[in-house]
Amino acid sequence: MVFKELPPEVSKVASRLPDVVLEMERTAPYAAASLAGSRGLRISVNDREQVVTEVPPSQGLVLSAWNGSFFEESATSEVTAQQAFQLARSLTSRMQLAPTSTRLDSGPTLRQHFSTDCVRDPASLSTKEKLELCIDVLRRARKLDTRIVNVQVDYTETLESKVFANRNRLLSQGVQRMRFGVVIMVSDGQRMQYDWLGKDGTGGLELIEISDDELLKLCDNAIALLSAGRIPPGMYEVICSPDVSGVIAHEAFGHGVELDMFLKDRARSRQYLGKAIASPLVDILDDPSYPGGHGTYFFDDEGQLAAPTYIIRQGVFERGLSDHYSAHSLCMPHTANGRRESFERKIYVRMSNTFFGRGQTPVQSMLDSVEHGIYLQHTSSGMEDPKGWGMQVTSHYGEEIVNGKLTGKRFAPIGITGYVPDILHSVSMVGDDFLLSGGTCGKGHKEWVPVSSGGPHLRLKARLG
Repeated sequence: MVFKELPPEVSKVASRLPDVVLEMERTAPYAAASLAGSRGLRISVNDREQVVTEVPPSQGLVLSAWNGSFFEESATSEVTAQQAFQLARSLTSRMQLAPTSTRLDSGPTLRQHFSTDCVRDPASLSTKEKLELCIDVLRRARKLDTRIVNVQVDYTETLESKVFANRNRLLSQGVQRMRFGVVIMVSDGQRMQYDWLGKDGTGGLELIEISDDELLKLCDNAIALLSAGRIPPGMYEVICSPDVSGVIAHEAFGHGVELDMFLKDRARSRQYLGKAIASPLVDILDDPSYPGGHGTYFFDDEGQLAAPTYIIRQGVFERGLSDHYSAHSLCMPHTANGRRESFERKIYVRMSNTFFGRGQTPVQSMLDSVEHGIYLQHTSSGMEDPKGWGMQVTSHYGEEIVNGKLTGKRFAPIGITGYVPDILHSVSMVGDDFLLSGGTCGKGHKEWVPVSSGGPHLRLKARLG
């Protein structure tokens, strides 16, 4: 069930956290305490097996104390008030305060609980009923075509509970996340291909309903890819579907504008703050408050309330994403992007829901405008180089456009490469649609957190190969 209020055993400890903070601030100029817990369920079914596993439950306490230069922290899985006070005294007793200590901003006074709205709470179904839901989707997909060789269905639900306290704030949240995916694999006896459909977000079972029409379209796409060829390398006019647009946003102006990269001198974007870096049609935002996004939360792990951040507005690089430390060190705005993988990990600056802003051009008008180009669908991977500002995204497939019409000729897979400013300056149309796709994002191939990316369709120029 989604926590409309904290469970009693958590609430009892949470109520003492302001006193724990005051105990630390006898020594430290700023202190904070946070509780974090999660639990969940995973189901995976295909033609050969059915697997039901519990997401390993996690619960712990983290205390943070500012020594005037940086944060010092201690963590424990023993979540009791007594342990919290012992940990607080131990942490501050070994601190070495900087000669000129600065007292960090604790934000306006606020005490509030937040929780995800669910139309159909996952707790309303038993584990057996959730397994049957997955099996039903597999059976419906499996009967669509004799060329289907396997169907994979994956279901994940996670429930996160968090509490944050500093001298002014006592905040708590219960966030329900859902992910559901279907992969259809096909063969003509010579080649094998596949395509997938994913649904996700913060909410309940209403997020993951899949219709027969959606399964049929998925099957048809997979079969069409059996005849896909390799695209001749070169520069192309491109229409990007929302999930391709989203990965471009994530890689181009996501990791490269996380301000801890500025502190390490690992982000070329720092040189372009306040400058035009994209077409005037381009807005890129990161918004942890976006309703229903897979990367949505009510406050980050430093108690900063979720709010949208315009990274690029009308083509101008406006600001980056920060945590408390990077914002203070660089004298830049503090955004709600300080996130931990779990109570066992440190805070990093992390994206949440990162996307291109919606435009005004109907998608059909965008297609009509292309004399010869490629309509890119699905992304399977992406990577960036914040220092050199290169980017590479792999699209699962693309379909040829000739005189504004999709010809049915497919190429797969397709690599999209280029220099980030060149790609963003080439954006000539932005669609009036919008869609987010969720997943997880690592920092340095670790420190995984839930995110989403997306936006509208885009028309741009890119090197494909």
